[in-house]
Amino acid sequence: MKSPSALRILVPIIIGLALIAAGGGLYPAAGQPFSLVNFRGEDVTINARGLYYWDTVSSAAQMQANDAVTLFLALPLLGVSYRLTQKGSLRGKLLLTGTLGFILYTYITMCFGAAYNPFFLIYVALFSLSLFAFVLSMMSFEVNSLTAHFSEKLPRRWIAGLLFFAAAFLSLAWLGRIAPTFMPGAVPLLENTTSMFIQAMDLGIVVPVCILSGVLLLRRRPWGYLLASVGLIKFLTLGTAVSLMALNMARLGVPVSPVELIIFPGMALAGMVMTIFLLKNVKEVQGVK
Repeated sequence: MKSPSALRILVPIIIGLALIAAGGGLYPAAGQPFSLVNFRGEDVTINARGLYYWDTVSSAAQMQANDAVTLFLALPLLGVSYRLTQKGSLRGKLLLTGTLGFILYTYITMCFGAAYNPFFLIYVALFSLSLFAFVLSMMSFEVNSLTAHFSEKLPRRWIAGLLFFAAAFLSLAWLGRIAPTFMPGAVPLLENTTSMFIQAMDLGIVVPVCILSGVLLLRRRPWGYLLASVGLIKFLTLGTAVSLMALNMARLGVPVSPVELIIFPGMALAGMVMTIFLLKNVKEVQGVK
């Protein structure tokens, strides 16, 4: 399970660019939000401050929450896991791959969801670099022998249950938002975006991967261990980010569903607990690089 040498170049660049992107998003700026009616006839409130000037107050609150999680959780985790990976740690490699998945997801959303700003090319670079780094990291695992690296005490049913719950919750939440748009004359609640790109990624990629990894893990298939491990670590970071997004929106007076304020933090906490159990049940092998 050798770590690709290209990661020695890609990961430090990703860390540096993400520091700039997240720091720029959190940089304080003065301004007065204003309301307007977009081309669909929706009343929206433009943030009118800082890097996210042309985003709505709701979108800016979510992106800044994500910036905070990137800066104070994901990047330290990326640095530590990268260092552990260089020492031949399987735990480090699993952490690295899952965190790269979070960075990839984050900057896909920034490329297609954020209103155009001066950091656009930084978002594109992070999207591209994290995509290739994630693929290289996934390819570096000797999947067929991966099962032997996990203890029999691994709570597979609990982990699979969390993955199935996440798939079900996302499916119900997003389909519940999409369904009303089928009514005659309905106006989708898109604010400043052109389509439901988050819902597309979650329903098209995240939900199927959650279901597949849960099923394979219950069947003790090697790919189940790998996908579930990477998925849990990604959920740890993404769940924390979504929880902070909801709290930040509530702080700014943006309407937030009480369900979101309960479910997302609960999923983040469950993901953290399951990630700890997962890493405790990884058996390291000396000399693996």
